[in-house]
Amino acid sequence: MQTTFHLVPEQFSAKEAPLVDAGELSASAFRFPSGVCALRLKNSLGELVMLPFQGQQIWDAVMRGRRITMKSMFDQPYPTTDFLSNHGGFLLHCGATVMGAPGPGDTHPLHGELHNAPYQSAALVLGTDEKGDYIGLTGTYRHILAFNYNYTATPLLKLYAGSSVFSVSMTIHNLKGSPMPLMYLEHVNFCPVDGGRLVQSVVCDTQNMKVRAYIPPFMDVSPGYRELVQELQVHPEKHLVFDPGLDYDPEMVLFLTYRADQAGWAHTLQVHPDGSADVARHRPSQMDHGVRWICRTPDQDALGIEPCTAEVEGLQAETKKGNVRSLPGGASFTCDLEIGVLQPDEARREEQLVQQVLGQA
Repeated sequence: MQTTFHLVPEQFSAKEAPLVDAGELSASAFRFPSGVCALRLKNSLGELVMLPFQGQQIWDAVMRGRRITMKSMFDQPYPTTDFLSNHGGFLLHCGATVMGAPGPGDTHPLHGELHNAPYQSAALVLGTDEKGDYIGLTGTYRHILAFNYNYTATPLLKLYAGSSVFSVSMTIHNLKGSPMPLMYLEHVNFCPVDGGRLVQSVVCDTQNMKVRAYIPPFMDVSPGYRELVQELQVHPEKHLVFDPGLDYDPEMVLFLTYRADQAGWAHTLQVHPDGSADVARHRPSQMDHGVRWICRTPDQDALGIEPCTAEVEGLQAETKKGNVRSLPGGASFTCDLEIGVLQPDEARREEQLVQQVLGQA
């Protein structure tokens, strides 16, 4: 059973105000100085700051006393639909008609239209499911372009009582009677930790971990960057440990092929030196591509764990690869994520599961 509280922008002011208290679960509303509406969801182990009317982003995330969001140049979100003008959130939905960096001949915006989309409706939800009691956020964005597109995007986030792992889903529904192109990516941006290890259900070789050689034209690269790209193309395993000496400036992108466990989940962990871990799980049956985005500069520090339906080299390139899906008229696409923080014993069990998936245990 789920209870829904409909939200309107007028409920959000500069002074933070409580909306709901339900045991250890709570929600409060406020506006950033920039004017962007924000919803703070809490349980006993942490909190998420959501942008209910701007992309339904998770702007910030703190779990078990640790801020897990990437370091960026943004101290608050800004009201924009441009990707790079508001690039500091923990989770951004990308797509759904295009996503990735526009390549030669492309005219689409970077990562499509969903990341900062102006949602026409938003709602706070309370309920119970098989995982327990939760508080969450949902809403609907309708994207209409005459003679082209007519679809809705409906995300749903659930923060559970007593858990530092939360769930995120997205449903894209094609309202047209004819097919629409579908490209979708979940841009999850953890903060990397020196000495941290990446553990993922991906075979560690050059076939399943491919380094992107293309450098978008809007980026300037540091000395030695091209040499690092060449080195990782031969030895992609070197990106699995966060060595502060590796020059990820401005970024490094790898394309990954995940394997799923018996329950259908693929796994990505950043195991910290203290044994705890950041975790993201997705279903390759829904998003059959994986992207790893790493940026480590004095101003930005990010580990992007990005399950997706295509690689990120732009519409024309992904069309030629056969990666652009077609969503029939009246049909829906849904995908699911589980994201959060694991304690050391939980992290060890998850790493053992990854080893089993890869045939190493």
